[in-house]
Amino acid sequence: MSFRSFTQLFRLWGIIGALLAVLVGVPGCSTLKLAYSNAPNLSYWWLDRYLDFDDAQTLKVRADLAAVQDWHRTHELPAYVDTLQNLQSLARAEVTPAQVCQMYAEIKSHFQRLVEQTGPTIASVAPTLQARQLGHLSRQLDKRRERWREEWLDGSPSEHQARLLKQWVERTQKLYGSLQAPQLTRLKAGVASSAFDANQTMQESQRRNQDILQTLRNLQRGDLSVSQVQAQTRALLMRTMNPPDPAYRDYREKMTQENCRVFADLHNSTTPPQRLQLVEVFKGYEADARLLMAQGNSER
Repeated sequence: MSFRSFTQLFRLWGIIGALLAVLVGVPGCSTLKLAYSNAPNLSYWWLDRYLDFDDAQTLKVRADLAAVQDWHRTHELPAYVDTLQNLQSLARAEVTPAQVCQMYAEIKSHFQRLVEQTGPTIASVAPTLQARQLGHLSRQLDKRRERWREEWLDGSPSEHQARLLKQWVERTQKLYGSLQAPQLTRLKAGVASSAFDANQTMQESQRRNQDILQTLRNLQRGDLSVSQVQAQTRALLMRTMNPPDPAYRDYREKMTQENCRVFADLHNSTTPPQRLQLVEVFKGYEADARLLMAQGNSER
């Protein structure tokens, strides 16, 4: 499971998706509130589609996902409330790209802690995977890669730019409401000058998929101690979150900085009503986070 896969899975548990929606894509507030309550089941179904668990693995994974959600509700949601309050303050005024990137880094750290929390489950289940399951995983990863290739490598550069622009418009309009013509022009200019490189992204995806499959195969040996399995699992997670290729890390950082600049430029062009709507979006996320925290306390 690549870092992208993990974020697709665990973003269901996030409540700060408003800003992250612009940078990496997260569903809206109402979707998140419903998904959070069903996160263990949704997460299990997502994983099972890739790994086709047997009965014993199913019991283990479901129990662990429920435990991770309990941890997340207790330890992460209060931190989300603090972050959302900071976002409300920023939303009322102009922002710099550095401020946007700082908030993005803070949000990303929540996901990183969540991914790390799954390490023990991966370490315990991985050695029990069978050859047929690894074959199933390989085929599913290939299918996903081909879907991505069709979307981002096939077609003309102008079609790719149009797709990027559509993503930006859809995500920002969820925050601000309808964009004005000059704001759409700003986004179009940002996309036109984007450093997005589909080939480089595809190469990293292939590296991650191969790394995942090779590591899981290594864990089938049967002569590894528990500590060795855990160490290899942690190393895999580190490589998925922090790719070993310096060129790709530089590219990813360049894209992050670029997205922060585009978002800051758009935000600074918004009207007072648009900024007020953004504040209300963040307030809605905060209210959801508090409600979910309260629900957890009432269940204890």
